[in-house]
Amino acid sequence: MEQNQYQVEVDAVSSSEWSQLMELFEDANIYQTWAYGAVRWGARHLSHLVLKRNNEVVAMAQLRIVGLSKLKCGIAYLRWGPLCHLRGRELEADVVQRMARALRNEYVEGRKLCLRILPNAFTGSLRAQVFGTAFSQFSSESASHANGYRTFVLDLAPSLDELRKRLDRKWRNHLSRAEKNGLTIVEGEGLPEYQVFVDMYKEMWARKRFETSVDVDEFRRIQEGLTGSQRMRILICRQGDTPVAGIVCSAMGDTANCLLAATSDAGLQFKGAYLLQWTMIGWLKEHGFRYYDLGGIDPVTNPGVYRFKSGFSGNDVSHMTPFVACDSLLGFAFLKAVDFVRLWRRDGDRHAVQSRPQPMESERLPGTEPVR
Repeated sequence: MEQNQYQVEVDAVSSSEWSQLMELFEDANIYQTWAYGAVRWGARHLSHLVLKRNNEVVAMAQLRIVGLSKLKCGIAYLRWGPLCHLRGRELEADVVQRMARALRNEYVEGRKLCLRILPNAFTGSLRAQVFGTAFSQFSSESASHANGYRTFVLDLAPSLDELRKRLDRKWRNHLSRAEKNGLTIVEGEGLPEYQVFVDMYKEMWARKRFETSVDVDEFRRIQEGLTGSQRMRILICRQGDTPVAGIVCSAMGDTANCLLAATSDAGLQFKGAYLLQWTMIGWLKEHGFRYYDLGGIDPVTNPGVYRFKSGFSGNDVSHMTPFVACDSLLGFAFLKAVDFVRLWRRDGDRHAVQSRPQPMESERLPGTEPVR
């Protein structure tokens, strides 16, 4: 008889229970929160799978389910999951393998869906090796601009003095200038602070007219649904009474992610972005976080942001490409059709003159409904 007994529970938890369970995991992240899923895709499109071992929760995953209900075909999307790394423990290969099997059993074999998983693991890491082995029965997609995530990750283990020494010289000089500009930092997680950030963000977008997949109003609704320590942290830099820069970060598990950043027209000369990031690093170290993910980078399409983030002297890393499992030819055809429409819309947006920020890519298609 097997010593460890695993149990799988599907769609058996409430939103509040899900939020409590997320506190168990080192690899918790905003994309696996109920609030993110409900705002981004709609609560009725979500599915939640929990893996237990001897009645202890050891892994979990939130998925988005879309499809053509009349044809009984669809796709299950899992972004930055599954969560498998319990706090204070080593990542267990057996748990990840069991979770891979449970996901396939439920969504591919049980619901006859195509399953696409974008794991929260960086290529070349030990975690990536564990996930690669566990999901070896899945197909691995080729890397592309559409499915890639490249970023700088800063290891927060060294002291603040050492981290400052490691900063690029130009970056460190800008930080020193900012510290002499009489700037103040306001920290919070409320909607008033977020509105100040939004005003600066929209002002910045009107100035630069950059390509973006960010919907700041959508993030506002997500913030309203998040609770406790899972709420995004907002830092606003002021020169006197005037906001000059701001950042919005999500900090869960052992990692923080920089989600949004903005500088107002009036703030360009004050270098507030440097002071904001340095203040955030100090806060993260004080609260025991190990890593700071600075957000996506692309040296070709956005060289300015790339140069700014490279100044932290973090590690240049890329996520693993998605795993895919699909036993249905019709479902696979539907998956490829969705991919084609997404790429077509993205390419169209790149060549169109936009009058407002583009919404976040959602993979929404007309007529799609949850498939059970």
